[in-house]
Amino acid sequence: MTTQIHSADRELVEAAAEVARTRCRGDNHTMAAAGRGRDGRIVTAVNAYHFTGGPCAELVLVGAAAAQGIHELETIVAVGDRDRGVVPPCGRCRQVLLDYFPGLEVIVGEEEGEGVRAVPIAELLPVSYVWADHQVDAQ
Repeated sequence: MTTQIHSADRELVEAAAEVARTRCRGDNHTMAAAGRGRDGRIVTAVNAYHFTGGPCAELVLVGAAAAQGIHELETIVAVGDRDRGVVPPCGRCRQVLLDYFPGLEVIVGEEEGEGVRAVPIAELLPVSYVWADHQVDAQ
């Protein structure tokens, strides 16, 4: 179910936008992400672009959050540099985010006249493959 964003989500968008404005320089770092943990803490990250397929900002954020002791993300957003605004996650990021945080809300950009909104990660991957459902229990 898509929901309009509330003030905490606007704060998250602004955190990512601020990082995109101040930390993304040149072609190596073009996207910023911000995520909110279940405890309310916000963590930010930037992508590490490389022709070999460097990690997106959302994936860097997963590692940065873990390094800061935030193991459960509640909401995430990515924002492009040069005032490109909110950018939805790519397919690889959608799959990783679903596998790590199946209850995650993702803030996505405008579509068909709707404003920025929060969407459950599962809605971004309809009929999705859930990695955890296909693991053999080790005994």
